[in-house]
Amino acid sequence: MNKRSMQLEEAAGSILRMLPQGILLTTKADDRVNSMVIGWGTFGINWGKPVFVTYVRESRYTRELLDRNPEFTVNVPVGPFDRRILEVCGSQSGRNIDKVREASLTLVEPDTVSVPAIKEFPLTLECRVIYRQPQDLALLGDDIKQRFYPAGASGTHAGSKPDAHISYFGEITAIYVVGD
Repeated sequence: MNKRSMQLEEAAGSILRMLPQGILLTTKADDRVNSMVIGWGTFGINWGKPVFVTYVRESRYTRELLDRNPEFTVNVPVGPFDRRILEVCGSQSGRNIDKVREASLTLVEPDTVSVPAIKEFPLTLECRVIYRQPQDLALLGDDIKQRFYPAGASGTHAGSKPDAHISYFGEITAIYVVGD
């Protein structure tokens, strides 16, 4: 596989355009690779380093993998892609199925982290977690809490405690587009 290196400024437009439609966050711990769909994220400079910040609910299998191996890749489609990938990776838990196999994803050897890129979503950010922060839902506005963290709704823990997100600040260690 060929890789064309990019600068963050060059990749930013594609990431911002595709993020609300769904991109992949890929993790790996031991021999298990898992990709989940994310629609929230941001990037910029923190502590003098380029970072991508992603938000993962506490209950997600991806959180378990990130806790065991604090590295991830962000995988963004470029051009047409198989929407089934988003269906599989956004509706199934990696605890129950092998999403890589189920979505027919092709893993690409990473450059700087242990988590692979995804050929089918070729714009890749390789990231190493440098900070994580559980969200304090009490600090959110009522409109956000009602929309994204309603008590008793799906995505809650046992009882009625909402399933908050953890913010993962990943230092971007490589940016590239995978090609043949």
